[in-house]
Amino acid sequence: MIIIHSIFQMSPEIALFLALAFGAWIGKFRFGKFQLGSVAGALVVSVILSQFGVIIDDGIKGVLFALFIYAVGFESGPQFFSSLGLKSVKEIILAAVLALTAFATVVIMARIYDLDKGTASGIAAGALTQSAIIGTASSAIDKLGLSASVTQNLQSNVAIGYAVTYIFGSLGAIILCVNILPWFMRRGLREDAVKAEAELLNGQRNYCPGETSALPELVGRVYKAGQVAGRTVAQIESLSTFGKITIERVKRNGKIIGLSSNLVIEKDDVLLIVGRRSGIIQIEETMGLETNDRDGMDMVIATRDIIISGKEYVEKTIAQLILTNKTLRHGVYFLRLSRGQKSIPLLNSTIVKAGDVVTVYGLDEDIQRLAQSVGPIITVNEKTDFIYHGLGIAAGLLVGLGVLRLGDIPLTLGAGGGALFSGLLFGWYRARHMVRGNMPTAASGLLKDLGLAGFVAVVGLQSGQQAIHTIAERGLSIFVIGLVVTVVPLIITMLIGRYILRYDNTAIFAGALSGARSANPAFGEILAKAGNSVPTAPFAITYALANVFLTLLGPLIVAFV
Repeated sequence: MIIIHSIFQMSPEIALFLALAFGAWIGKFRFGKFQLGSVAGALVVSVILSQFGVIIDDGIKGVLFALFIYAVGFESGPQFFSSLGLKSVKEIILAAVLALTAFATVVIMARIYDLDKGTASGIAAGALTQSAIIGTASSAIDKLGLSASVTQNLQSNVAIGYAVTYIFGSLGAIILCVNILPWFMRRGLREDAVKAEAELLNGQRNYCPGETSALPELVGRVYKAGQVAGRTVAQIESLSTFGKITIERVKRNGKIIGLSSNLVIEKDDVLLIVGRRSGIIQIEETMGLETNDRDGMDMVIATRDIIISGKEYVEKTIAQLILTNKTLRHGVYFLRLSRGQKSIPLLNSTIVKAGDVVTVYGLDEDIQRLAQSVGPIITVNEKTDFIYHGLGIAAGLLVGLGVLRLGDIPLTLGAGGGALFSGLLFGWYRARHMVRGNMPTAASGLLKDLGLAGFVAVVGLQSGQQAIHTIAERGLSIFVIGLVVTVVPLIITMLIGRYILRYDNTAIFAGALSGARSANPAFGEILAKAGNSVPTAPFAITYALANVFLTLLGPLIVAFV
């Protein structure tokens, strides 16, 4: 014990990484359909390790949480801003319902158990995982006109109530939002997240890394010219009416020859044809025999995203673009069109807007030729733009320092709210100016996973020892009251959200519910279960509102208890 205590005193970071490692291990165990998850596992292990007297700097917690919440906002910026408006009314109501039910639960429990104003406020702050309540409640207690000793005692009770209830405040929200909600909805988080993502993609499949279609839309085939001998390249390419095809290479008498639209194909020429599967199937009977003669015929085909900015392409339909500049488009295939994070159907009537991103397939030289007219190619690399994101996080933290006073009540986004806001804004800007602000998916995933699990582990290391000692000295009453304050508002809000607000997608509902409770650890587990960013947009809306609504509970509890 003494040796372990000495090690943690010399290097508390060891306790942090042990909590992350063993927390992830514990989180993998399943009990029926229940799984603790890595975040909740880190919290449990960190509370155990805190009993060795770990002292860890509060700044580490702030940095880790800022990284997590900024990365979440950055990924979801375009989707968040497109979801604002009348569509976000449900999220506003949900956040208000949770705040009101939480207030009522705290007041009722305080009167039943004869709690003082400080203890009741601390329980609210911990059980609702809204640390700002500590500040607003303490400030309200200061203004009661009580003696200095009574005021100090009440304010110390705020800290005690917070320390005892915060651990289950985090863990209970994870259990309810990640495990109970899918059981209640009778639909899985992953199942509904995929469904919602498919709606955003307009039926297109979004493949994970390492996945590809067994039936690719675009294929390459090698033929020995038969019936098409005597026709020009242009005439052969026009044979297919069902899907576009292009001749990319011609070999005659064992040598690659120059290619042009007027080149006349001779018998036994070897042709490399690239095109849409439907088009190649349509003409294969007239092409001749398919051959395995690949010597000199293989070519590198690239898939690139191009930002549409050329004036001659903006505000025109797809049909108009296809009919014009056929030479420019030779050998280039349009795969999909996206606006923000939403896929746009590639229909003849679809109107192209400035800033739309078209994904094209073809030879690099053909794509470069097209890009010179259409717009810049989005550079794909594995490096993170630290200038862009460093400024983004700094700007968010700066915004979080701002305080708006509503009478005597200070309202602030705080570091977390500020980093989330800047992440949303910088992510939205990145979606419209894709040449800057690169952050690979792997880098974003690391920020989210390490940031949230590390934040929760630091919380456990800091408050776990005090919480256990307080429970041992004062009994379980404060803990049990905190458990009720954690669970009851979430259950009531869950029922209202399902049967009155008519949430029918588990992933979206879980994101909104965790945000309304400002339950960041629960949200992290929801993202992990969902496997995509679908829950983020509703979370961002309700989380921003919860920072205001729940903060206001501090002085209200002091006034009504």
